[in-house]
Amino acid sequence: MSPGAQHSDGPAAQPLRKDAERNRERIIAAARRVFARDGLSASMASVAREAGVGIATMFRRFPTKEELVDAVFSDRMDAYADAVAAALEDPDPWRGFVGYIEAACAMQAADYGFADVLTMTFPTAKALEQRRNEAYEAMVRLIDRAKATGRLREDFDPSDLVLIHMANAGVVNATGDAAPDAWRRVVALMIQSLEAPARGPLPDPPEHDALYKAMLRAGPEGPTAPAPDRRS
Repeated sequence: MSPGAQHSDGPAAQPLRKDAERNRERIIAAARRVFARDGLSASMASVAREAGVGIATMFRRFPTKEELVDAVFSDRMDAYADAVAAALEDPDPWRGFVGYIEAACAMQAADYGFADVLTMTFPTAKALEQRRNEAYEAMVRLIDRAKATGRLREDFDPSDLVLIHMANAGVVNATGDAAPDAWRRVVALMIQSLEAPARGPLPDPPEHDALYKAMLRAGPEGPTAPAPDRRS
C-alpha cells in the first residue's frame, strides 16, 4: 500500500470508532431513562427510539438485552453491594440489617429498572452477577450477625431477602407516581415482622434452585442457564 493510501485510510477509520463509542454511550443513556421509567419490560426498540439510533445499530452495540442491562446497571449494582458492605460495618448488627433493607428498597423505588434487576438474574451479564454474588455472601454474614444479637428471628432465611425485593418491586411498579411512598409502609411492616420474638412459625422458604429459576424466568431473555451450586 502506498503512503498516500495509508494517509487516506488512517483518518477515515478513527471517526468510525468515535461514532461507534458515541452511539454506545447514547444507547446506555437512553436505556437508563427508559428502564427507570418503564422497567425492564421495555423493548430494545423503545430504547433505540429514545437514543435516536436504528435498531441495527442497537444490536451491533448490544446483541442481547442482558448485555445492555449489564452496561446500564453495573454502577447501581456496585452501589447496592456498597450498601451491604456499609451495613456490615455498623457496630449495631440489627440497625445495619434494617438499614440495608431500607437502603436497597429505596434504590428500587428510585428506579423501576433497578427494582426489576434485584428480582431477576442475568447469567450472561458476568460483571453484574459477580457483584450480586459478592453482595449475597455479605448479606449472609449480615443475617448471621443480626441473628446473633437476638433481634432477628431465627427462622429468617437469606432467600427471604429476595422475596422482600420481589414484594417491594411489585408495590413500586403497582403504585408508581400515584402513591410513590407506599413502599415505605410495606417495607416497615415487613421489617417489624422480622424482629424477634417471632409471633409464630413461618412456612418453609422456597428451595434455592426454585427461587433461582423464578428469577431467571423473570429476566428479559428467559431461562438460559442452570442454577449455580451455591450453598448458604
